[in-house]
Amino acid sequence: MPRSRAECPIVLIDVTARTGITFQHTDGSGGHHYIVETFASGLATFDYDGDGATDIYFLNGRPLRGTPNAGRVHNALYRNLGGMCFQDVTPMAGVGDAGYGLGVAVGDYDNDGHPDLYVSNFGPNVLYHNNADGTFSDVTPRAGVERGDTIGAGVNFVDIDGNGHLDLFVGNYAAFSYDNHVTKLARGIRWYGGPVDYPPQPNRLFRSNGDGTFLDVSERSGIQAWAGAGMGTLCLDYDDDGDTDIFVCNDEALNFLFQNDGHGQFRENGLLAGVACNLMGRHVGNMGADCGDYDLDGYPDLFVTNFRGEKPILFRNLGGGLFEDVTMETGAAAASTAHIKWGCGLVDFDNDGYKDIFIGCGHFSDELDFTSDGTAYRVVPIILRNGGDGRFVNVTGIAGAGSRVKLVARGVVFDDLDNDGRVDVVVQNSRHAPTVLRNESPTGNHWLQIRLIGRRSARDAVGTRVRVTAGGLTQVAEDIAAAATRATTAHACISGSAPAHWWNVSRSTGWGGGRTWWKTSRPISASPSVKVVTADSAGPLHNGLLSAGASPFCFAVKNSGLASERHRQVQPCCGNAPMSCRGSEYADGVTLHSPGSPRFAAHPG
Repeated sequence: MPRSRAECPIVLIDVTARTGITFQHTDGSGGHHYIVETFASGLATFDYDGDGATDIYFLNGRPLRGTPNAGRVHNALYRNLGGMCFQDVTPMAGVGDAGYGLGVAVGDYDNDGHPDLYVSNFGPNVLYHNNADGTFSDVTPRAGVERGDTIGAGVNFVDIDGNGHLDLFVGNYAAFSYDNHVTKLARGIRWYGGPVDYPPQPNRLFRSNGDGTFLDVSERSGIQAWAGAGMGTLCLDYDDDGDTDIFVCNDEALNFLFQNDGHGQFRENGLLAGVACNLMGRHVGNMGADCGDYDLDGYPDLFVTNFRGEKPILFRNLGGGLFEDVTMETGAAAASTAHIKWGCGLVDFDNDGYKDIFIGCGHFSDELDFTSDGTAYRVVPIILRNGGDGRFVNVTGIAGAGSRVKLVARGVVFDDLDNDGRVDVVVQNSRHAPTVLRNESPTGNHWLQIRLIGRRSARDAVGTRVRVTAGGLTQVAEDIAAAATRATTAHACISGSAPAHWWNVSRSTGWGGGRTWWKTSRPISASPSVKVVTADSAGPLHNGLLSAGASPFCFAVKNSGLASERHRQVQPCCGNAPMSCRGSEYADGVTLHSPGSPRFAAHPG
């Protein structure tokens, strides 16, 4: 562990007070100890109005049965004004749902070029259509995705069959109701029941009909055959076969890994793949999940958080559809075992090319401080820096003043809120205001962010994989969908350090309705400017630095050195952290990989 703060290259600063965000979360608690209170609510970052700045959407709870009604509470949308300042635009945007919000997904389900919202509630769920004028419309009844007869935080937009239309996965937790409410006594104090006290619930899968409506295919797809207590959910191509699979971490039950056959049929492979339980063969109280290539071997690894007294789990992807628990040998469990761990991220905070770990912690009982000395109601976030040698270094509490802020964390989202190439953090705190941590890590490395925009269909490019090689480092960013204790925008994002970048993108099929495309390019200088490259299926790319063949997508590039110049079509694209390359190296190649297609190696021309 570094001996002083000066030796830690990660610097997070709490800037909440100057953001203008006045949102206050409520869990509806009133002494009845309903299990749904422990979940709190998620949040999402996305550019709802297309101005190039990342906005924030907070979910809220509501008063529960027997709780005094302190007035109407609702979800809130904050527009990014620049300079880390935000404005509450909820009334004019029309997204102030007053249900008991748990999870949220962002995706352009109708391929009109504007991101939509789906909110998972304790009660009826809500689908908001983006009207492209700064407002949204509730289209839930028409779309056919209202089901809300259970509780569950995980929800994802995902293209399960590679047809270019976003489908919807809704994770479920348990069949809780006021009538089957369970409480317990612990040390003489009334306590919440657990997931084992309620019937487990199967997850739901809705297939897009391509016309703004959905069909429930939970049973025919094989998803409904498996019931658990789902919390964190991820959609990613874990087995590298070109289609998108689904990972569900369950609370006090075996995790699920649904392997996609490419046609929308799923087989549960958690035990076979090695992610159903920890190294000791035990299932634990899993909460949040994220994925990322922490060891730069080209395969997405999984990180899962869980209950107090349990170690978080880092599953290393071995390739071939197999994982191993490497938590202890990598140091990924440092400092966090005593706490309840919620939202998490594999995030490169210092732009050195390696994914670090952030864990939001906090208990669900404010009486805990009187009953236990092992943890507390408010807890500082756990921050582990990737040493680049396969191990993590605990920098908790010394990664800037923001790392010492005590949180009651639930949802955590990671995104570049101020367009400076460094990933910032927003934490949804249960029963409290959110926390915004600005990343001020003093890195001199360059960065690059890329957004892929489908021209005809699959506008979000969900499932597309971008590979960058710079010097000796090869990094992969996949446009994944994550939900439960966090939510992110659905765009692949890359950054890299280099005075010049060579891009040579190979062909790919599947994304954009099954078309095949390819493009090549010349060097891109890392000058203080924005490079925007567009293309469509009818003609080549046109840009002074790039040339290409026919391509069904828009390719937006923003590189480091960006100062005052901005372009409205370019934005930080993913809450899952931009990728980085170290030093003054040259990018040797980039590969894009889409659902339903193989990956092709790419090298400079």
